[in-house]
Amino acid sequence: MVLAEVMDLIDTSVANLAGPSIRADLGGGPMTLQWVLSAYTAAFALGLVTSGRLGDLVGRRRLFLIGMGGFTIASLACGLAPGAGLLIVARLCQGLFGAVMIPQGMALVKIAFPPEHLRRALTPFGPIMGLAMVAGPMLAGWLLHLGLFGWRSIFLINVPFGVLAAALGWYVLPRHSGEDRAARLDLTGVSLLTAGSALLIMPLIQGRDLGWPPWSLAMIAASLVAFGLFVGSERRSDHPVIAPSLFGRRGFVVGLLIVAGFYASLSAFVLVINLLMQSGLGWTPLRTGLALVPWAVGTAGATLLSGAVLAERLGRANLRLGLSIAVVGLLGLLWSTAHWGEAITMGRLAPALFVTGIGSGLLFIPLFDYILGDARAEEVGTGAGMLNAAQQFASAIGVAALGSVFFARVGRPSALSYIAAAELVFGVCAGLFALVLLLVGLLPKHSQQATH
Repeated sequence: MVLAEVMDLIDTSVANLAGPSIRADLGGGPMTLQWVLSAYTAAFALGLVTSGRLGDLVGRRRLFLIGMGGFTIASLACGLAPGAGLLIVARLCQGLFGAVMIPQGMALVKIAFPPEHLRRALTPFGPIMGLAMVAGPMLAGWLLHLGLFGWRSIFLINVPFGVLAAALGWYVLPRHSGEDRAARLDLTGVSLLTAGSALLIMPLIQGRDLGWPPWSLAMIAASLVAFGLFVGSERRSDHPVIAPSLFGRRGFVVGLLIVAGFYASLSAFVLVINLLMQSGLGWTPLRTGLALVPWAVGTAGATLLSGAVLAERLGRANLRLGLSIAVVGLLGLLWSTAHWGEAITMGRLAPALFVTGIGSGLLFIPLFDYILGDARAEEVGTGAGMLNAAQQFASAIGVAALGSVFFARVGRPSALSYIAAAELVFGVCAGLFALVLLLVGLLPKHSQQATH
């Protein structure tokens, strides 16, 4: 499970860093780059909605192995893709198989370890994820710097790890993992939710580049209709995709808005800082990866500190602290780029990047626990799956929407236009974080762990 999570985490971070290299090699405009980045997260989000239920029906071990095998083959296809179109298709497949794989892993771990040993079994998880977060940008920069296979190496490196994880899974994963054979999949609900999501994200990625043609606006309107039909279908379904009672809980509804604002801003920030450094300032991928180390170290350190100490001692105030620090960091980035301009260096960016990382890292572990603080035990699994899907979908929307804002501001490419565009997005992200900060007070006062 740890191998699967590390592959997913690193794949997302390295793709952002390699984006300019991919665009330079395969061609295409800003829309192509946004699709390469959004295809994975959007497909991952759509797959998460149903994969947990499919685990009950098909078997979690079987689905984990299918997901890992498919993810590995899709990574190979990404590395061998001759053009942007096939790369985007391979990224979609990567996201779908990743969504099949990840939820099964945690469920299998909970089955493999008795409750009294589960916390100890998961103790290494946080440090390993923190290390992966730090190593991701450095690994991508180093691979691109070596130049053996160019940007393709960041996908090809998944192949040996995927083969290893699949082989280990075949031998060690439990063959029976408490599947609920009475579970059913609401095909109507899944179809409507998938259609609505696809209808929304496609025009957000392509609309600006094409001048917002009528079909793009029609697709956005159709997505709202599909979401409305999904809500109606869920109320009538005997096996709803999402437990309807969750939407009667203020904490969960507010939590969806918090997750959407936080992760949309975070994903846009990661995209824009990479584009600023490489496309705007002309830095190499290796230098960019090293420049992002302060952000990764801040994120990893704060994640560990939050999980070990702060979340338990500060309670909900830990979320406010993290968001406040992140706003300060983003405003610091805005000031740094505005003040130094083209003379900006790694050292001059490092303090604001470090502070932004600390603020973001403080939210990762406790956020879902507080959103689900007033949920019943039988609602927690569905709620967590929905929040994970919202996280991934918000990331895709953030790249699509704020990426469009960024490229619209760039206009005719130059170092100064990239800096101005980055300043705009940093300001928007800081504003979204501030709005999310105001919503935190509406969450339950106690976390899910404290409640149960």
